[in-house]
Amino acid sequence: MIKWQDVAVKLLVLTQQVTDEKRDEVIVDIEALLDERDQLQSDILAPFTAEEEVFGKELVAMEADVQKKLALFTKRIRKDISEAQSKKDHVKSYVNPYRSLGRDGTFYDTKQ
Repeated sequence: MIKWQDVAVKLLVLTQQVTDEKRDEVIVDIEALLDERDQLQSDILAPFTAEEEVFGKELVAMEADVQKKLALFTKRIRKDISEAQSKKDHVKSYVNPYRSLGRDGTFYDTKQ
């Protein structure tokens, strides 16, 4: 359980200190820590002592914080991706402004 706590603390630290330049490295580190945590989960088996119960409750509270931080981290990544996509679309529309116009003003003579 102590190893689990160490991994959770490392995850919290990684999600807080992210810069755009190091984001790819942080993502790789987070994935490695999540894999390590998954392996540690199989080692936690009942029955628990009273001390382990208290420690486990603290870990559950910390785990909720980790989940929130990871969700916020992925939300920031998704936001950056959507902003990059909108910039890309904006540049395309600036280069060729008439590309997206439809032909709604075209007259078709149906009596011919």
